[in-house]
Amino acid sequence: MNRDRFWALVESARTSAAASGSPFDESLVDHLSGCPSQEILEYAERFDDVHDALYRWDVWAAAYLIGGGCSDDSFMDFRAGVIASGRDWYERTAQDPDSLAEHPDVVEAANARGDAALFYEDVNYAACKVFERLAGSADAFNEAWAKYRPADGQGDEPTDMGEDFDFDDPEEMHRRLPRLARLFLAGRD
Repeated sequence: MNRDRFWALVESARTSAAASGSPFDESLVDHLSGCPSQEILEYAERFDDVHDALYRWDVWAAAYLIGGGCSDDSFMDFRAGVIASGRDWYERTAQDPDSLAEHPDVVEAANARGDAALFYEDVNYAACKVFERLAGSADAFNEAWAKYRPADGQGDEPTDMGEDFDFDDPEEMHRRLPRLARLFLAGRD
């Protein structure tokens, strides 16, 4: 599945969710349920690609500010939430994580002193939920995935996450993510 098709599925699910008032992840599962199994697996592969592309220290720092901290698992959920925000926000975040200071959910969270903006765990499991729905088995996705992408015995290449830095250093956060730091560190420095 190419990137355009992937983002078309995401945008279609976003539109349906907004129109129906249903959660995005449920709308995404509904949309993927109408696809052939091969396309669902291709979606999962592309999701992993775009999800992994955000696995960087600067994006993690943004998640750390927005979430008032951010564990490994929470960072997975944050990246899924950025994807759920659509292609425009994904590309803006990939280009400049500090641009999330303009995201409406982030601004709302900052104003309410909340920490849930963009953390969306269920989006990580959409393809799995589709297979479970269609096959009636929680293991159906893993079995299909093992056939689609058999393990070759080699580990993944190390990820270049960019330069690591101290997320608990307010000066460093203001320097690297000035707009997000202003939103989330004001009065806490």
